[in-house]
Amino acid sequence: MLYVLLNYNFLKLANYIADLLYRYECVIVPGFGGFVSNNRSARIDTFSNTFYPPYKQISFNSQLNSNDGLLTNYISNSENLGYESALNYIKFEVEEWNKKLKFQDLELEGLGALSLENDKLLFEPSDKVNYLTSSFGLTNFVSPEIKREMYREQVIALEEKTPVYFTEERKRTPNYLKYAAIFVIGISSLALAGKFYQDYRNSQAASVMQAEQNVMQQKIEKATFEIAKPLPAVQLEITAPKKNFHVIAGAFRIPENAERIVVKLKEEGYDARILGVNKWGLSVVSFNSYLTKEESEAGLEQIQQDKEKDAWILFQEL
Repeated sequence: MLYVLLNYNFLKLANYIADLLYRYECVIVPGFGGFVSNNRSARIDTFSNTFYPPYKQISFNSQLNSNDGLLTNYISNSENLGYESALNYIKFEVEEWNKKLKFQDLELEGLGALSLENDKLLFEPSDKVNYLTSSFGLTNFVSPEIKREMYREQVIALEEKTPVYFTEERKRTPNYLKYAAIFVIGISSLALAGKFYQDYRNSQAASVMQAEQNVMQQKIEKATFEIAKPLPAVQLEITAPKKNFHVIAGAFRIPENAERIVVKLKEEGYDARILGVNKWGLSVVSFNSYLTKEESEAGLEQIQQDKEKDAWILFQEL
């Protein structure tokens, strides 16, 4: 079955990882390592005057190799495969990666390049893809250099070559300008007197208007207002955030078995429930449900230690 699937124009494993990196901060390849994304701010390369938009920086950690179910479930749902078939496909690809790394670098499209040196995996991320969705459509651009100092030096040089001189005739004030100044002062005095008069008129009008407003206010205070038909009260419905990350206890073909497991888990203190029937006709039972991926990972670790080592995380909107 796996051989047939691998020869059915299967997408590369790197494409599935790239798809998930747009939505998640960490994608673990079971038995190989994890690709981790970290948000980085916009930056400027002062050497080339290039502006770069915000982006996600991709790194690789070979210690993160425990299966968290994210990649396996994504491949299973995308290709309509069983969970075990998807997991076998990942194992096959990882074996091919390890074989290639023994002889040459491993190029993962959209992610970067892996190389093996002294039994350690080194990762060089690709700069061709920006996985930060909020920066979609933003590209790098180069700004031309602004040469302020060069223009300043040119202006200084021009001033030195063509100085401006003022002669005695230009400094002497003509008589007609003196008369014009006296005329302007007279006009200004008349305008100032007119302004004082206008301010007085405005003040008187404001006093009359204030008196009328006081009388009207007294009438309003004595009046009684009655509302014959009051408006109905507004009712607001607040929707609680949904818990879409679930730690799975198992899937059962017989619904009665699923219900019996739910009762047992609730007696043990878990918030267990049946999430529904999947496309294989199995009733899926969860230990607990969580709001965020981080909470579900912490819950999974605790459940694997205390109860079930084979528990895994499922993202499903309810």
